[in-house]
Amino acid sequence: MHASEYWFITVWKIGAPIQAVWDAVHDPAAWPQWWTCVERVSEVESGAADGVGALHRYVWRGRLPYRVRFDMRVTRVKPLVLLEGVASGDVEGIGRWTFSSSDELTAVRYDWRVRTGRGWMNLLAPVARPLFEWNHDYVMEQGGEALARRLGAKLVSIGHRERSS
Repeated sequence: MHASEYWFITVWKIGAPIQAVWDAVHDPAAWPQWWTCVERVSEVESGAADGVGALHRYVWRGRLPYRVRFDMRVTRVKPLVLLEGVASGDVEGIGRWTFSSSDELTAVRYDWRVRTGRGWMNLLAPVARPLFEWNHDYVMEQGGEALARRLGAKLVSIGHRERSS
């Protein structure tokens, strides 16, 4: 894997019904209302009724002093199971949400396989990689905690893993 390529895996386990979790994640336009790291989401194109083909523009900010801007085109939707898109902009690659449940516990896994698209990020990647990973983990922790609060549920656990291939 090149220094500017990343494969993050985050798993949230939330004590809420899968339908409620799905509804919140499937509605990115509402993310800035509850996920503080999401500064802005604007719909560029609406896509089909299930969301396939929709294009959203995102602005994110973590703990580090920069913003990440990218467009995400929804490529696959399987209600209550999978939501996938292709990113372009400051980061380029694929984001995939997968959902599963057991009783009232919902597991949400996010795979984010991207490469940085900004020159300074690529230049700094060999030395700043641990900081970029730490920042991503922070953003995802904030998201899991915020989603649980939004749903009035308990965040049972959150796990992170950076894949090397």
